[in-house]
Amino acid sequence: MIENYTIKQLIDGYSEGSFSSTEVTKQYLERLKKLNPEYNVFVNVSEDLALEQAAKADKAMEAGDFSGLMGIPMGLKDVFCTEGIETTACSNMLRGYVPPFNAPVVQDLFDAGAVCLGKTNTDEFTCGVSTETSCFGVTKNPYDVTKVPGGSGGGSAAAVPLNFGVFAMGTDTGGSIRQPASFCNGVGMKVTYGRVPRSGVISMASSLDTIGHNTKTVEDAALVLDITAGTHRMDQTTPQEEVRSYTDYIGKDISGLKIGLPKEYFNDSVDDEVRELIMDAVKVLESKGVIVKEVSLPNTKYGVAAYYIISPSEVSANMARYDGIRYGALPDTDINDLEEQYLKTRGLGFGDEMKRRIMIGTYALSSGYYDAYYLKAQKVRTVLIQEFEEVFKDVDVLMGPVSPFPAFGIGEKVSDPVSMYVADALTIPSSLAGIPGISVPAGFTKAGLPVGLHIMAPQFEEGLLFQFGSAYESETEFWKQVPSV
Repeated sequence: MIENYTIKQLIDGYSEGSFSSTEVTKQYLERLKKLNPEYNVFVNVSEDLALEQAAKADKAMEAGDFSGLMGIPMGLKDVFCTEGIETTACSNMLRGYVPPFNAPVVQDLFDAGAVCLGKTNTDEFTCGVSTETSCFGVTKNPYDVTKVPGGSGGGSAAAVPLNFGVFAMGTDTGGSIRQPASFCNGVGMKVTYGRVPRSGVISMASSLDTIGHNTKTVEDAALVLDITAGTHRMDQTTPQEEVRSYTDYIGKDISGLKIGLPKEYFNDSVDDEVRELIMDAVKVLESKGVIVKEVSLPNTKYGVAAYYIISPSEVSANMARYDGIRYGALPDTDINDLEEQYLKTRGLGFGDEMKRRIMIGTYALSSGYYDAYYLKAQKVRTVLIQEFEEVFKDVDVLMGPVSPFPAFGIGEKVSDPVSMYVADALTIPSSLAGIPGISVPAGFTKAGLPVGLHIMAPQFEEGLLFQFGSAYESETEFWKQVPSV
C-alpha cells in the first residue's frame, strides 16, 4: 500500500532498509494501472524504464550511495525529450515522435538516480490553463473529479496528491506549474528565468519558459532544485550564477524579514474565500516574527494583456517548425504543393487553442502591427520588471493568491477563452519579470477545493522562497490532506 511519501521519507526508508526502490516503484506502477484511467494523469507509462532505473538505484544504494534523488519515482510533463520514449506535447502534431536524446535536465535527474514512471498530461504544447486542450483529454482534479486540475501542467500537479509518483517535472511560462499546484494542493516551483536549462524541452514562448517541478513539500522542492539548477552549454539563457544549496534554507529563521502584500493582488476580482485563506496564511507568518506591509504594483493590471501578445507571438514563431517536413506527421491525403501541405498538416495537427494563439501571434508580428502590439507589449514588460525591482528594495518577498479563484468546472470556461486566461492573472506579472515564485498549500474552501499561497522573490533568490515556504508549511502541513482514493 503506497503511503503519502515525500522524497525525504523515501530516502530515509531506503537508508534504513525498510524497502527497496524496486518494491516502491512496482507499487506506484500498480497504483497507476488501477487509478490512472479515471484521472487521466499519465499519458504514457514507461514501466520497463522505471523498473530498470529502480534496479540500478538499488545496486547503487547497496553500495552505500543514497545521494541526490536515488530511487525516487517521478513523472515528466510530456514536453521533456526522453530517449526512446514518445514525447508528444499532448498534440496530434507530434504523435509517434520518439526523441533520440534526453533533455539535459532529464539526464541530470537520471544521473541523480530518479526513476521515470512516464509522461504526464498537459495542455497542447503547454498552451492552456486547465489541461483541457490536450489531445489525450482532460485530467481530473484529485479533490473533485468535476473540476479541472489547472494548466498547463495539470497532469504533473495532480500526480503528486494522488501518489502517482513522489514528484513531477513541469514547465512554467505564465503560471503552468504554480496555478495547477494551487488547484491540486501541492507545492509548485517556478524558478528564475534561466536557472534551469531549457534545452531539449519543447518550447512554447522562449523568453518566458522556465523549468520547475511539483512536489508534496517545500523541502522536496529544494531537493529537486539542488539537482536541476545550473548552466548548460546547449542553453545560452542559463547565466553563470552561483547555484546554492537550496536545502540549507529549509527551517531557516524568518523573524525580522519583510513581506510585501501587493494591494492589486487582493482586489474585488479575487474570490472572498481565497482572499481570506491567504490572509490567514500571512497571519501565521506574522506570528513567526516577520514584518508585513502593503505595497503596490500598479501596472499588474496590464500583465495579462501584455502576456497574450508576447506569448502568442513567440508561440507563432516556435510552431513554424511543425510543417510535416521537420516535425509533424504528414496527412494521409494527396498533396499538390507546399502551401497545401502546410495547411493540411497544421489544420489536422493543431487543436483550436493552438490555432487561436498562432493567429494572434502572427497578426501581432505582422508588418504594420509589430510596433503597435508586440513592441508595445515588450515596453510594458520592461515597466513591470522595473516595478518589481523597485518594490524588492523595501521587502524581501511578495505574497498573494496564486489564482483569483479555486478550481473551476470541466468545460465551464472552454467557450470563453478570455475568462480562461484570467486564471493566470496573478502569476503572469512575475513570469514577465522573470522572477521566481512558489505555490504552497494554504488550505481549502468550504467546498473542499485547495488554495495556494504565492510567494515571489527577486531574481535568483529561490532560497528565500524555501525559507518562507518551509516556515509556513511547518505550521500548517496542508500537504498531508490527500484525496481519499
